[in-house]
Amino acid sequence: MTGERATERPRRSAAALCGLLAAAAAMGVAELAAGVLGRASSSPLPAVGAGFIDLTPVWLKDFAIRRFGDDDKTVLLLGLGAGITVAAVAIGLLGRRRLAWGLIGLAGFGAVGVVAALTRPVAEPLDTLPSAVGALAGMAALVLLARSRRPAHARPHEPAAAAEDAESAPGDRGGADRRRVLLTGAGVAGLAAAGGVGGHLLLRRGDVSSVRADLRLPGPADLARPVPAGAQVRVPGMTPFRTPGRDFYRVDTALILPQVDPREWTLRVHGMVARPVEMSFDDLLRLPLVERDITLSCVSNQVGGDLAGNARWLGVPLAPLLRKAGIRGGADQILSRSHDGMTLSTPLETVLDGRDALLAVGMNGEPLPIAHGFPARLVVPGLYGYVSATKWVVDLKVTRFATDQAYWTERGYAQRAPVKTFSRIDVPKPLAGLKAGRVAVAGTAWAQHRGVDAVEWQVDNGPWRQARLAPVPGQDTWRQWIGEWDAAPGSHTLRCRATDGTGHTQPQDRTPPFPDGATGWHSVVVTIT
Repeated sequence: MTGERATERPRRSAAALCGLLAAAAAMGVAELAAGVLGRASSSPLPAVGAGFIDLTPVWLKDFAIRRFGDDDKTVLLLGLGAGITVAAVAIGLLGRRRLAWGLIGLAGFGAVGVVAALTRPVAEPLDTLPSAVGALAGMAALVLLARSRRPAHARPHEPAAAAEDAESAPGDRGGADRRRVLLTGAGVAGLAAAGGVGGHLLLRRGDVSSVRADLRLPGPADLARPVPAGAQVRVPGMTPFRTPGRDFYRVDTALILPQVDPREWTLRVHGMVARPVEMSFDDLLRLPLVERDITLSCVSNQVGGDLAGNARWLGVPLAPLLRKAGIRGGADQILSRSHDGMTLSTPLETVLDGRDALLAVGMNGEPLPIAHGFPARLVVPGLYGYVSATKWVVDLKVTRFATDQAYWTERGYAQRAPVKTFSRIDVPKPLAGLKAGRVAVAGTAWAQHRGVDAVEWQVDNGPWRQARLAPVPGQDTWRQWIGEWDAAPGSHTLRCRATDGTGHTQPQDRTPPFPDGATGWHSVVVTIT
């Protein structure tokens, strides 16, 4: 009995390895097919990942963003990879008992990829090919691996497990059988690796990094106001007033960054307009560009969170562009669509009320980073990003909320989402240990399009103290603040609250981000020794 168990374990391990190799072949060939088609999003892993994002409930999305931040997509792909690994092992073990069961498992694997690819907003029939071809390659690999594991004297239709049990004692023929298994496994592994690498190289043909690097944007016809001296509070650990592109928060559903060549980019303005407009990127750059400092923030930002950033944007004012198309009466929404099919809705009145709503092409003195919408995106100050900041934008439809719903509003988020008055403590950090004496308490506050008029801070439920506000170039940027504290030994809780230009003060009660942004006072606990 002990001998049977000893031989059973390596046989199961070999079967599991066969499943893993077959799945790897499926993924590699699918990646190669996606590369030949030049459609990265049709590869099974990103297609299934995007479908998973669409089906994920709001609470889980918020948890992922809160827990993993910009790494949420990496975590999702790693999780899918782990799930595929487990499924591949199961397929291998099933195939050991009945090859047909393993083949059915791989066929189901491919069917999931096909369905996921078809559910993408910009899907075409060709997008089903990578998953379908990959599944067929995986099935062929599993058959080859199963046959290679049968002893040379086994009957053709004998189950693999029975064939293994009937395997003769080691000898010359046993050595030949093992060589056949190793050679077949190496061939399948090589196919998987070659397919994956080849597909990756082919997909790099569409990379627009070099095009972006060579692009020279015109200078602004209307310069931004100079950032006043003192806008940056000079305290170690303080947030920079202007956020570098590499550090700017990124929250979107794109598992693969859209690669949009500006030479092929077009923008269509249509819907409830008298004169539909279609323009190229060159047409866009011929229009007068303006430069503005604007803070963007995400509706998923928690109290005290860092899903906000301030940048200098370069772009075309959006309101004149829409008015040129001739907005018809009754319209109340701009439904914008990105290159990958994502839709966002923006209240029309917020674009036409005089604020600096932009069709942006530049960020901090250079073309938009690819991760932030190259070659063009929307920037509308005073609204959360999910209703104002469409990246890789290619389509603007003037319509009505009653007629069209965007991606996030279909999932229960508010149609109109003005940014809430917000403040946080950046220094000292939570749970910091500090020496008694003079301590700087500093942070950042924002209320885009209303401005921040005051920030107050508090120690241990004591009286509210007025912070000193740093100057800002306008009401659409965040504002830094600082106070000084004679800190005594012990554990202390620091809190802050802001008041905006309308006189509204940030409320104390905390509410979650869904459906229109979090509220509440930010607090940190520090220890003074």
